Amino acid sequence: MAEIILRGYQQECVDTLNSLEHGSYLVVMATGLGKTVVFSAISSCGRILILPHREELVRQPEKYYDCSFGIEQAKHHSHGEKVVSASVQSIVNRLEEFSPDEFDIIITDEAHHAPAETYRLIYSYFTPRLHIGFTATPNRADKIKLGETYSEIMFERDLKWGIRNGYLSDIRCLQVDIGFDISEVKKSADDLNVKQLADVIDDPVFNAKIAQTYREQAVGQTLIFAASVSHAKNIASLIKDAAVITAETKNRAEIIEKFTAREIPCLVNCMVCTEGLDLPLIETVMIARPTSNPLLYSQMVGRGLRLHPGKKELLLIDFVGITGKLRICSPPDLFGIEDIPEYVHRNDFNNKLLTEIDRIVAGADDMLFNYKLYIKQIDLFKQDGRYDIRDINFAMMHDGALACELDDNKVIYIEPADTSGNSEARLMRGMSTELWRTGRAPMQDILDKVYSLLVCKFQKQKSLWDLEKVKKWGSAPVSELQRKKINGLMKKLRINTEINEDEMTKYAASVLISKLKYMKLRK
Repeated sequence: MAEIILRGYQQECVDTLNSLEHGSYLVVMATGLGKTVVFSAISSCGRILILPHREELVRQPEKYYDCSFGIEQAKHHSHGEKVVSASVQSIVNRLEEFSPDEFDIIITDEAHHAPAETYRLIYSYFTPRLHIGFTATPNRADKIKLGETYSEIMFERDLKWGIRNGYLSDIRCLQVDIGFDISEVKKSADDLNVKQLADVIDDPVFNAKIAQTYREQAVGQTLIFAASVSHAKNIASLIKDAAVITAETKNRAEIIEKFTAREIPCLVNCMVCTEGLDLPLIETVMIARPTSNPLLYSQMVGRGLRLHPGKKELLLIDFVGITGKLRICSPPDLFGIEDIPEYVHRNDFNNKLLTEIDRIVAGADDMLFNYKLYIKQIDLFKQDGRYDIRDINFAMMHDGALACELDDNKVIYIEPADTSGNSEARLMRGMSTELWRTGRAPMQDILDKVYSLLVCKFQKQKSLWDLEKVKKWGSAPVSELQRKKINGLMKKLRINTEINEDEMTKYAASVLISKLKYMKLRK
């Protein structure tokens, strides 16, 4: 096997993991940054068990190892090899063939599936020294569940980092309205009901528009995501030389080989190309299968993120229509942009690079036109019900952090929860002096520790941190002192936008001041 030279960030990740003595940890690495290369370079004191998610990915890691490599899948059984790659569905029925301490390290690929019952049966049986989960696309809705398996994130390089550092393709985002109406489609688990979705989307008129868009807009080798097997076949029938890949396809390897050789220009698939497909030459991804699941959306787009000679960027074409109250994923979700100010129209994103969209939203946030939005953000956080914020007067920052001012100089900051559900709180004096820190722990534990600190040490400032008391004085109009603070902070941040203060209350002003101070802290 040819020697693999790790990139700088890959070596950093390997060094971090090799320094661990025991425990369960998560690595978040965007698609295309080489997580398989990384986990194949981890040192072990014994045997290694790899748990890929999909059946066809069981053999994929073998090419990265220069030691004995066994398979546990269907009729294949391992025989004491150094590395064993196992189908989850197979090994869960063969646990008694192994001793609990059989493996020094367990590696779970696509670790966002770890909360599933079959995975948990495997984890509860084995007693490895280390369990390391790798995922490219953690689902924020699963933070708490992932936190039950992994104690913390040890290394993270997300999509934004990969694009900005030149390791992944930037994404040109194009939305095409083909007129479908999915407003009556029900939610099922964490996504839209697939059968209902397919019944609406798989229509001759819509399929013809998808094929027309392919002919007029697609660049280079193209991958299309359909809503069902029938939908995939119907779209492919309208595109010259297109091929279909579904769970029913027997000759997948042959089709992929012809696609790689550019003999087939377009692949239309139904949910088999979301994970593990390594085709850097893809230049266009077309999503004809709307989803409300950011995880799935990221996986679909991720198939086209890898760099390739002559490839300038990835063209992402989203097909949209009427959604009613349903919220379907769109390009900003790829960068974790959840709250877009009301005055920023999503049409401003059309035919823009994803990095440009990020600047548009960040610039809008800095302009601070809509202070009412900031109050709404913390209200939505409270209503979500995932965490009890103990009625502390937090303001929510643009990145999801929480801030609570105690006086002119002291502020408590809580970082946004990471993928494993952990966070950290700091008490700061001014912009540089740290007075207290919690260490990383589950978000609810952090909130509880902050509340204990406030009750024990800051009773005199209760009118500032107790939300019930704040809202009593906060209904009055903004004070002159608050105006001066806002103007002073905006001047220091070089923000020239004028803010309409006619309807601003003291409470709204305090939220805005917290927002500005946080921006200054991050500068």
